[in-house]
Order: sequence, then C-alpha cells, then structure tokens
Amino acid sequence: MKTRHIRVLIVDDSSLVRRLLTEMLSSDPAIEVVGTAGDAYAARDKIKALNPDVLTLDVEMPKMDGVTFLRNLMRLRPMPVVMVSSLTEQGASITLDALAIGAVDFLAKPKIDVAAMFGLYRDELVAKIKTAANARPRPFRGDALAPGRKGLDTTLPGSPRPFRTTDHIIAIGASTGGTEAIKDVLMGCEPDTPGIVITQHIPKAFSAAFARRLDSLSRMTVSEAQDGQQVLRGHAYLAPGDRHLMLSRDGARYVCSLDDGAPVNRHKPSVDVLFRSVAHAAGSNAIGIILTGMGQDGALGLREMRDAGAHTIAQDAASSVVWGMPGEAVRLDAAVEVLPLDAISRALHQRITDPTPHGQVDRHHEPRTHS
Repeated sequence: MKTRHIRVLIVDDSSLVRRLLTEMLSSDPAIEVVGTAGDAYAARDKIKALNPDVLTLDVEMPKMDGVTFLRNLMRLRPMPVVMVSSLTEQGASITLDALAIGAVDFLAKPKIDVAAMFGLYRDELVAKIKTAANARPRPFRGDALAPGRKGLDTTLPGSPRPFRTTDHIIAIGASTGGTEAIKDVLMGCEPDTPGIVITQHIPKAFSAAFARRLDSLSRMTVSEAQDGQQVLRGHAYLAPGDRHLMLSRDGARYVCSLDDGAPVNRHKPSVDVLFRSVAHAAGSNAIGIILTGMGQDGALGLREMRDAGAHTIAQDAASSVVWGMPGEAVRLDAAVEVLPLDAISRALHQRITDPTPHGQVDRHHEPRTHS
C-alpha cells in the first residue's frame, strides 16, 4: 500500500526562499510540496484548491502580513502552520503573536548563504513539518493577544513584593506548543506562588521577548534567568535561549545557575538539565511539570525528580500540541499525575497548599489522570 505524503504549501514573498524550502522539503520521501504562494491572497486560493496538510508561512509579507492571514485562517480553517521568521527583536514578537493565535511552531528564515548549513537547516525544517502534520492546532477564538492580568499593585512602583525565599520550587519544561502552554499555566498562578524555573526550547533571539510577554500576562514577575540570581516567591525565571538553566543551593537560598555546555538531547537549553538539577537541589520540596513538546527531552529528568520525592505532572495527550515529551515521561512512569492543560495550575495550587509530603504515591498504580 502506498504511503500518503505530507502535503505542504509554502507561503513566502521571496522567490529564493520558496525555492530553498521546496528543495529541502522535496528531498524527504515522506513530504510533497504541492504548491507555493507569494502572498496571502494567492495562499488562500491555493489552500482551497490543493488542500495541504501543513502550511509554512512567512511572517512579513506584502498585501497582508502573516499574522493577519494566520488569524483569519485559524478562525475559518484551522490547520497546522509553521511560521518562517527573521531572528530579530521584531520578528520574535510577531512570531510569539503567531504562536498565540495557533501556529504549531516556527523556524528561522534561511539565509542567502544557507548552503554551508543546508543539511542542518533541512533536517530541522523536515522535523518540524512532520511534527506539525501530527499536531492538534487550536482554533483561534477571540483575542489571544489580550492585555495582561496584572493589577496596579504589581505594575506601579511603591508596592514591592516581600523578598523571601521558599522551600518549594516549581520546574516547568516544554518544547513544541510550549509557549502557549507555559503562558496558560502561569496565568493561573497566584502572585505569591513559589519560585518557578522554566526551560522552553527557544532560540536566543526569542527568549527575552518571550519572558517579557509572560511577565505582561502573568500575575507573577517573569524574567530571563541570570547566573547567580536568587529564586524568589512570586517570580518565574526563563532559561536564555542559548544557555542551560540549573537550580543550585547557596545556603538556604535557591539560585539560578547558567551553563554554556554542550547541547543535551540536541537542545540548549535542555529540560533534562533543569529537572536533574532541581532533583538534586530541592528533592521532595519540588514540583516538576512537563508540557507539550516534540522528542524526549525532560522525561528522564522528571523521573529523577519523582525518584527524589518530588511531585510530578505531565500534560495529557488530548491537550498537547505534540505528546512527545510528556508521553515519554508517562511511559517512564515519571509522572504522578497526567492532567489536561487547563487543570495544571489548579493542581499546582492544591499541591502547594497540601501538607501531604510530595511524591508519596503507590508505585504499583498508574499515574492519576484527570479528564
């Protein structure tokens, strides 16, 4: 029986980029480029005529920009979309808008001299297209870019939070689909939630913009982690896009440690690196959460956290864009609970206020799953 190809439509105003992406994707026998379009209007017609499985979409295009087109597309015909973006401050902000609207993933725009890195770029592009083909994009309903939830007491000077440490630590790891999943979890957290350390697979050019966006939407203070920075209650710290984030102890205090070592599981920052450090530094005082993402990064680290007595949570398959990382964690029996995304912040709050020791579960039973 003939295997069905993944049908891809490439949308980009640059004829060179369209040619490069077509050449790269066509080199994989599982992918068929069914067409290309130079602007949103041509793309609309070709989507109707060609019925592609996945769309690659340029962020900056004439006539109608990529985000406006994506917003219309995800309202009327939700489908997997991979954004192709320039790695600039403006490109990062626009791409985060696209992920909030429903794009599955993003990729840096290929450079004119891409020949030197052709193979690496092609492999990353192909992997993202294959992941997107199996993803569950969320339809866009309403304004995903609504103003943040911070009140005057957290945005105006004169009302500083108490700078006190906490024995509790929360660690979150994610990849594909994770920018929105992390946002949803943080938006459900109280302003005095214990310190949170976060690793999201994201390029360096995007991590600062992502931290600022989370800070504007969350009642916690969110920032890009700095080496030696104390972890405080009511604060969340995001790994920079080119450094591993680890948790360390400085006496009774938890501090962020940044490491410039080699990639782990092909990622830098790596979720496994974060989770393993939290297992050693915090043990049973930690809560580990693994969210949507492609691959296996973080699954072993979450198991180490559970073995150290931490309470561990994996996002369920139905609410994940890609159930790779959390699915592997469940397979390894690393998750005490398997929860839908919209239940995780509530479970987190309950666990923080529950005096029951973390991680005390019967190993002979399956992880507790909520529907």
